[in-house]
Amino acid sequence: MVVTGRAGALAAVGVVFVALLMPRWAGVGLVVAVVVLVCLVDILLAGSPRRLQLSREGDTAVRLGEQAVVTLLVANPRRRVKGLLRDAWPPSAGVQDPPHQLDLPTGERRRLTTHLVPTRRGDRQAYRVTVRSIGPLGFAGRQGSHNVPWTVRALPPFKSRKHLPSRLARLRELDGRTALLVRGQGTEFDSLRDYVPGDDVRSIDWRATARRGNVVLRTWRPERDRQVAIVIDSGRMSAGRVGDAPRLDHAMDAALLLAALATRAGDRVSLLACDSEVRADVRRPAPEDVLPSFVNALANVDAELVQTDFRVVVSQVLERLGQRSLVVLLTGLDPAVIEESLLPVIGPLLRRHVVVLASVADPRLTEMEESHADLIEIYGAASAARTRLDRERVTAVLTRAGVTVVDENPDHIAPALADTYLALKKAGRL
Repeated sequence: MVVTGRAGALAAVGVVFVALLMPRWAGVGLVVAVVVLVCLVDILLAGSPRRLQLSREGDTAVRLGEQAVVTLLVANPRRRVKGLLRDAWPPSAGVQDPPHQLDLPTGERRRLTTHLVPTRRGDRQAYRVTVRSIGPLGFAGRQGSHNVPWTVRALPPFKSRKHLPSRLARLRELDGRTALLVRGQGTEFDSLRDYVPGDDVRSIDWRATARRGNVVLRTWRPERDRQVAIVIDSGRMSAGRVGDAPRLDHAMDAALLLAALATRAGDRVSLLACDSEVRADVRRPAPEDVLPSFVNALANVDAELVQTDFRVVVSQVLERLGQRSLVVLLTGLDPAVIEESLLPVIGPLLRRHVVVLASVADPRLTEMEESHADLIEIYGAASAARTRLDRERVTAVLTRAGVTVVDENPDHIAPALADTYLALKKAGRL
């Protein structure tokens, strides 16, 4: 049962009536009886919200920050229902519409549209649909709720997609479709061509030269069909916010750009999100399924407030990879964690694979280091400088161990990681 403002107004009129004309308990009882009777009649005449038949259709997935449209179909087999309908979702689903006005005669259907702009990744499930049916007098009515299940998955936004065309152009040059192939751009034999002054003499094919009677060179191209394993640290180091998003979200964006680029290069890409246990696992999907499978797997991955167990990470990677591969580890550059947890266990990985460690740097540290307006800022600048020096030291330690380190701010981490991949391709290390 619900009452409206009209019932309150009727009660207020009754108060005036009692005060002026019938200032006795009998007057109070009469006013209460009239208000209750009017409300009961209105409730009995109101259409039943529980008799409505509801179903849904619409979007089931949307990129974070974009709009999803979910349509609610409402059918009324009984008495006319007039009032409000509220389609309830969790706050992070980002419902853009106010409650719907509903006027549904007997035997008719309505399509009510709800617009969602999710503010967090993951599955957002509809809570329930509440209908408030007001009687014809407008004093009171009925209220009922329906469970109409629906899930909208908010996917990682992939903001770094804008960098993909320029990296694909460089990949085409590397592959030799827009530039002449020479030795040093790969290790896979491509074709033979005549020697031109200035060519690297180490590429001369002496047998072909003897057969043809003129100097012939071998041309090379980057190897294809290599394995690229992208490993995302989902532990506590990924929970900190850098800029307007957690470090984990920036790592996901860089992983998606690298996956798209490596797939176009003909390599087989897999994904692992792990901390003390595996949170997402995609093993070498078909090229056309790489991005869809990655974004779906990452949608529900959140940073866990636990210390990442790099023994688990390394063992999981070694279990999945056979031939020599590129392993890209997206994690933080916390000196204590790297020196105490990662370096002691990374040896088997380095002996068998090429390892790249990519970390999202906080641009606020640079701002703090340059601020010296007062004593507090001077202490902040000293702390930021110490943090920078620690990161440089651990980067040097990793580099000496054989790890390629990419340490960039959120706006540059994705293209920098893609450039590192292309540089490794060009050097023939993959």
